[in-house]
Amino acid sequence: MREALIGKSFEVIYPSPDEFARIGERIAAHISKEGTYSDDRIMKRRNGELFWCHVTGRALDQTAPHAAGVWTFEDLSAIRRVAIKLTPREREIAAQLVTGRTSKQIGRVLDISPRTVDIYRARLMRKYDTGNATELLQRLLGT
Repeated sequence: MREALIGKSFEVIYPSPDEFARIGERIAAHISKEGTYSDDRIMKRRNGELFWCHVTGRALDQTAPHAAGVWTFEDLSAIRRVAIKLTPREREIAAQLVTGRTSKQIGRVLDISPRTVDIYRARLMRKYDTGNATELLQRLLGT
């Protein structure tokens, strides 16, 4: 995979260009303040398969977060599977839910209202056929 990425944008490993742009904006803002960034998110393999991935990175220059940096991508497939087709926004909400954040916290991170987060959480619960948020979290975490 390394050779396939040399000289290319990381966009090729994101599920969609929209997610690449939105997550990139969040990363830049966070790195500018904190210097590092990490999260768990759904990424895309070369064959198009989606998988959970732990991403950690830091910019070499905090004032230019996307110019150059050091990033690691850890495949979480062995412990967490993507079993249901999700929309880009559902993937973002799911990634935030597995961190244990509240709707209000997720809304702040994604720059959407907590009510919108609740609507997407309800959609995820229907898709995963769960009766409550705890069951949903267990399904998302693969436990």
